[in-house]
Amino acid sequence: MQTLEKPAKSVNTTVPNATGQRISVIVGIGAIAVIGLIGYGFTQAKTPEPLPVAKPIVAKSVTALGRLEPQGEVIKIAASTSGSRVAQLLVKQGDLVKKGQIIAVLDSRDRLQAELEQAKEQVKVNQSKLAQVKAGAKTGEIGAQQSTIQRIEAQLNGDRQTQQATIDRLEAQLTGDISSQKASIRKLEAELANAKAEYQRYQQLSKEGAVSASIYDSKGLNLETSRQQLAEAKANLERTERTTRQQIKEAKAALERIEQTGQQQINEARSTLNKVAEVRPVDVQAAQAEVNSAIASVKKAQAELALAYVRSPRDGQVLKIHTWDGEIVGNNGIVELGQTNQMIAVAEVYETDVKRLKIGQKALITSDAFSGDAIGRVKEIGLQIYKNNVLNTDPTAATDARIVEVKIQLDPASSLKVQAFTNLEVTVAIDIK
Repeated sequence: MQTLEKPAKSVNTTVPNATGQRISVIVGIGAIAVIGLIGYGFTQAKTPEPLPVAKPIVAKSVTALGRLEPQGEVIKIAASTSGSRVAQLLVKQGDLVKKGQIIAVLDSRDRLQAELEQAKEQVKVNQSKLAQVKAGAKTGEIGAQQSTIQRIEAQLNGDRQTQQATIDRLEAQLTGDISSQKASIRKLEAELANAKAEYQRYQQLSKEGAVSASIYDSKGLNLETSRQQLAEAKANLERTERTTRQQIKEAKAALERIEQTGQQQINEARSTLNKVAEVRPVDVQAAQAEVNSAIASVKKAQAELALAYVRSPRDGQVLKIHTWDGEIVGNNGIVELGQTNQMIAVAEVYETDVKRLKIGQKALITSDAFSGDAIGRVKEIGLQIYKNNVLNTDPTAATDARIVEVKIQLDPASSLKVQAFTNLEVTVAIDIK
């Protein structure tokens, strides 16, 4: 700052113009400085405290749009073959049906029923052929051959008995002849012993001269005769025994030949019977194959006939009828069926919210279509990302949001409340506390 010089004392107190301007500038600068200092001090004394940082608001539920559907989804029941016509519809909308219950009868039933009956008759025909093949020859031919066998067996028995009787006779004759011959031999042996004793006695007498030589010689002749007779009797016994035993041997050989010949004739006759009554395995197999083929045709006809009866694959309720009596079954099938006794809410949850969900969480389902809330729990969390199907009526809402389908199983009371609202748009709030 420039130092101001003091002016000389003078009676005239008027300040020159230049000096006065400098004083005004200095005074202005000082005033500005004072004002600045005063403002700074006031600012330092009145500085407000910093505002508190706001805590983020954490949502306690995940909300999404969704739809109601029966458990297992709505199924369309159609005919097994395209172009089928409904001959008789047996249900009406709203009916409760059981698994296996007939829903409709197709116009092919009568034709298929006739084909089944024809197939059954063919089975009977083929079974009769099989029985005929197994039976073999006619009964008369078999009976005639059996009579031949019986005749040969009777003849064999007769010849056997006759020959055995011959053998028995020869053996009895041999026994008798042997006994007779042995008796004669014993008699001759006694006579020989007597003649020998007589001869020896007369021999002594002859030596003593008590008897004549002629008497002695006669006694010697008697002894020799007895010896010859005994020898001849023994020879006859041996010859008789040998001859008779030979006859018995020949008779037994003849009996054996009769047995062999007769048995051979019987075997030949039985072989002929087997040929007459023979059932060839190949013929039986062919006939059995025809029976099996006919039975398979019956099963096929039964299966095709069963297709003429359209049955419910599960318990459920008829939600809509698409095909009536006389109409051809189209792409929509005959009826739509759902298990409305257990309803499901399918919520389309944004993909960014799925990580906050888990099985078992409680959920509230609301809609203007029914009063109060429906209650359920998370049953299934989808594994695929889809584009949303249920669109919000808010024009600012995203129409191409990426979502995951989350299934909510409603409790029995809630299912009963909403069972008439299949495909209803609902709001689902899943509690994630």
